[in-house]
Amino acid sequence: MIDLSHLAWPFFDDSHREFAASLDQWACQNLVKLSDRCDVDHTCRSLVRALGHAGWLRTVVPASHGGSSRQIDLRKLCLAREILAWHHGLADFAFAMQGLGSGPISLFGSDALKAKYLPAVCAGRRIAAFALTEPAAGSDVGALATTATADAIDHVCINGIKTWISNGGIADHYIVFARTGEAPGVKGLSAFVVDANTPGLTTVERIEVIAPHPLATLRFQDCRIPVTQRLGAGGDGFKVAMATLDVFRATVGAAALGIARRALDEAASRAATRMLFGRSLGDLQMTQAALAESAAEVDAAALLVYRAAWSKDTGAERITRESSIAKMFATEIGQKVVDRTVQIHGGNGVRVGSKAEALYREIRALRIYEGATEVQKVVIARELMKARVAAPARRQVRA
Repeated sequence: MIDLSHLAWPFFDDSHREFAASLDQWACQNLVKLSDRCDVDHTCRSLVRALGHAGWLRTVVPASHGGSSRQIDLRKLCLAREILAWHHGLADFAFAMQGLGSGPISLFGSDALKAKYLPAVCAGRRIAAFALTEPAAGSDVGALATTATADAIDHVCINGIKTWISNGGIADHYIVFARTGEAPGVKGLSAFVVDANTPGLTTVERIEVIAPHPLATLRFQDCRIPVTQRLGAGGDGFKVAMATLDVFRATVGAAALGIARRALDEAASRAATRMLFGRSLGDLQMTQAALAESAAEVDAAALLVYRAAWSKDTGAERITRESSIAKMFATEIGQKVVDRTVQIHGGNGVRVGSKAEALYREIRALRIYEGATEVQKVVIARELMKARVAAPARRQVRA
C-alpha cells in the first residue's frame, strides 16, 4: 500500500483522506495481478469499465452529470493519479484520459453535450480522448493545420491529421482542435467533440512506445459533424485547450509523484534486504545519500502538486504558474528518483519484468506530454514576467 501520511497536510480535508484510503484499498485488491506487459487495448478498456463500475470516474465529471463533487475537485484528481500510478501505470493512464477527454466538455460544453457524453464517461461506458497534437504542431498550438470549414449553416467538415493521440483507436469520442479561421494563429481555432464512428475518421497508424499505451495517428477526411458539437464559440479553441491543460497539467505531476513514491519504496526495500560486504546495502553512506535525496525530492514534489490543486479548489481562476511548476518539477525529479532506484537494484534494475524497469519506462514520457519540461520553463518565466509588469501598476494605483 502507498504511504498516505502526507494527507495530514492542511491541503486536505476528511473527504480527501477517505477517498485516498478507499482508492488505495481498491487498487490493492484489483490491480495487484495486472501485468506490466499485457494486451494494452483490452486492458485499457477493462480498466475504464472497472474504474467506472467502482465509482472512481465520478471524480472526473461534475455532480450535475453523475460526478462526486459540484465542481471537479482537483485534489481528488491528483490523489487518484498519484495512487493509481504507484500501483500501475496503465491504470493511471486509463483514469487520466477519462478526465482529459471529458474536461473540455465539463468546462465549455453545452447542456446537451454534457448530458450526451459525461454520464457515460463517468460510468466507464465511453472512452474519451483529447486530439490536439499534429505532425508539425505539438507545443506550438498556433501551427495547427487541421481545418473545420463550414458545410451548410449547421455543419462543419473536418480535414487533417492528428498524431500521438492517447486512446487513439479505442476511444469512443475525441476532443478535436481545428482551424476555423476567425483570426490568425491561436485565435482562429475551435474545439469539437467528434464521435469515433464519424464517417471519414480513420486510425492510420498505431504508435508503439517504451511503456505500452494506446497511441495512434488519426486521419480526418471530410468528417461532417453538426456545429452543435463545438465547445464554446467559434475561435475559442485555444482557450478551451489551455483552460483544460491548466487543470490537468497538475495531475501529470501527481502521476510522476506516484511513480517516484513507488520507486523510493522499491529502493528502500532493496537497500534493507540486499547484503553487500557483510552488511545491508542501506548501511552504505552512498546508498543513504541516494535515499535521502529521493525522500526530500518526493516531499518537495508533493508540496508543489498539492499547492496547485489546493489553489484551484479554493477559488483561483487560473493556476498556470502553479501547475506548470508542479508538472516540471515532479516529472524531472521523478526521473531522478527512478534512476537512483534502478542503480540501487543493480542488474535487476534493468531486467525485463522487474518493477524498477517498469517504472523506468513509465516515467520518461511524463516529461514530454501535456507540455514538455522546456515548454513549462517558458510558461513559468512568462507568468513571472507578467506578474512583475503588473506589480508596478498595482503599486501606483495604491499610491
